[in-house]
Amino acid sequence: PPLMESTKHTCLKLEIPNADQTTTDPIFVRATWFPSRFDLSISDGLNAWTLNAAEDEVRERASQWDQPVSEYIELAERHLGFQQPGSVYGLWMPETGTEELDEVVWKTQSFDKLRVEAEKCLAQSERFSNEKTEFEDAIYAKFLGVLNSKKAKLRELRDRLSKQEKSGKLPEEKRMKNQQTKQRLLMEVMMKRVRKSHSELTGTSKNVSSIKPRGRKRK
Repeated sequence: PPLMESTKHTCLKLEIPNADQTTTDPIFVRATWFPSRFDLSISDGLNAWTLNAAEDEVRERASQWDQPVSEYIELAERHLGFQQPGSVYGLWMPETGTEELDEVVWKTQSFDKLRVEAEKCLAQSERFSNEKTEFEDAIYAKFLGVLNSKKAKLRELRDRLSKQEKSGKLPEEKRMKNQQTKQRLLMEVMMKRVRKSHSELTGTSKNVSSIKPRGRKRK
């Protein structure tokens, strides 16, 4: 959303003059700037105060200065986000502020704790992501190695068969099969010859038995 995109955060260490105007004490101002309002958290190390300037309050203060809201917020950010040379800063302590101090301290501690946890989670997520990437790369490399080995063996077998075909050397299984086929054909030829010889002998025997002996007739 546009409001979220224009939100700014600043943190400033201000040097505030003491009552005698000879020494200064530091205060810390943390601010969140929105398009039409702002929030402040101020601490001197012992006490803390918060200010949540609502839109209507900012609009009223800007009208007192005869400024648009955007210019008033820009001016406040310029002086509370960065210490301006030549500007006089002062801090007036409120009569009550214990509850606000406790709330600011609690929120600050909670924020710091959440930030630490978020950083741990981010580091853990990055580590898991790197380990996952390394594992996937290792598995892929191993798979690629096995695949290339299989391809190499197939190419070697194909080349061997091609060389055998070109040189006229058939594989042992095919050679044995051809030899068996030749033996079977030879047996068939021999059987045909035997049957033919048997038929010829049988025919000759019949012819011989049918011939009648011729003798000389006596007178």
